[in-house]
Amino acid sequence: MSRLSGYKYKEIINNLKKCGFELYRQAEGSHEIWYNKNTMRFTTIPRHNKDMSEGTLKAILKQANINPSNFIKL
Repeated sequence: MSRLSGYKYKEIINNLKKCGFELYRQAEGSHEIWYNKNTMRFTTIPRHNKDMSEGTLKAILKQANINPSNFIKL
């Protein structure tokens, strides 16, 4: 299992909140847009009950400009 696999939606959201992100708006379908007013960055989060795939989580972190190593330490 990879370092970025096995995260659920709630765990990701909690870590994003620690980084200063807030829910901006509901997007199409089961997705949400989150925004950090300090960095002026947006990221899109799919709201699913299953584990987030590693590729999806990497894309979220890239949009949010969060280092994966820092995300794991949160």
